[in-house]
Amino acid sequence: MSSIPKNPKLTALDLFSGCGGLSVGLKQAGFRVAAAVEINPKAQETYALNHPNVKLYSEDIRTLNASAILAELGLEVGDLDLLAGCPPCQGFSRLRTKNKGSSVFDPRNDLVSDFLRFAEEMLPKCIMMENVPALADDSRFLTLCKGIETLGYSYVVQILDAADYGVPQRRKRLILLASRVHQPVVGEKHTKRVTVRNAIAHIPARSSTTDALHAMPERRTEKVMALIKHIPKDGGSRADLPEEFQLACHKRTNGFNDVYGRMAWDDVAPTITSGCFNPSKGRFLHPSDDRTITLREAAALQGFPLNYRFNTLHGKESIALMIGNALPPPFIAAHASKLHEGISTQNDKDI
Repeated sequence: MSSIPKNPKLTALDLFSGCGGLSVGLKQAGFRVAAAVEINPKAQETYALNHPNVKLYSEDIRTLNASAILAELGLEVGDLDLLAGCPPCQGFSRLRTKNKGSSVFDPRNDLVSDFLRFAEEMLPKCIMMENVPALADDSRFLTLCKGIETLGYSYVVQILDAADYGVPQRRKRLILLASRVHQPVVGEKHTKRVTVRNAIAHIPARSSTTDALHAMPERRTEKVMALIKHIPKDGGSRADLPEEFQLACHKRTNGFNDVYGRMAWDDVAPTITSGCFNPSKGRFLHPSDDRTITLREAAALQGFPLNYRFNTLHGKESIALMIGNALPPPFIAAHASKLHEGISTQNDKDI
């Protein structure tokens, strides 16, 4: 019979895990991710490829019994150290809200209530939720905050830029940290930002790579390729194009100025989205090569390790969606580390 370690790793449960960005960050912060919940089959497969030792629940979270999960993990109510997750945020997205305020109707928005249900039934020591900034003003989020406060949690809510926490991209996110064993605080900002150069300049050329994700082919029309070649290197935009390459649709609008733009080597990238392989969706052109960034480069700009595995048979659209929806691991690690520190300090006092 094996003995229990003197300082066993703190346990975490990852709700709405997607392809695993949150779990990567939690592990980097020192947590043992005991289980995860994800409904999308391709995301499940990707998660399992990279986190084979985590128990993965593939059911709809609305049908899952939180108490039963605790029992299957060998935990009592109150034993779980961290409940973490990002309820699907498409319904709260700025592009899908009215007047950038209240959220439009989307059934996925109600999954916030399932997050609260898990907190009520499990009573974890700490809670972490990450989401889009628009969630802050939604009534369901306010109900969540009141609910955890009633349960005895102290909490902090802030809207932060992931670029301040080691992620090589601008990405404004809401973070909720709650604890019933200490006063939670967000992580300290990094003194220096990680740039596009830091993140992807060392990745081998596509022509010589053995990485199937990095080598996925890019197919463009001759007209689009000619346009891309005329975008100035290292931060150029479509505004720099000669008149004959200006698209009629771009002349008619002053918005979406980043489309057909290049990233700059010594700056952070724009927010990586599911359209990151399409130059018409944002500033997704490589700083110096005449192409969009590859999906491997996109994953690196999200903060994933370079050996993170994706099944290329899933196709570009599906993989880009997983990467774009992922939680950047360094951002998660920075804040989860503070929760880990708080729980560990309190555990030491209780010994």
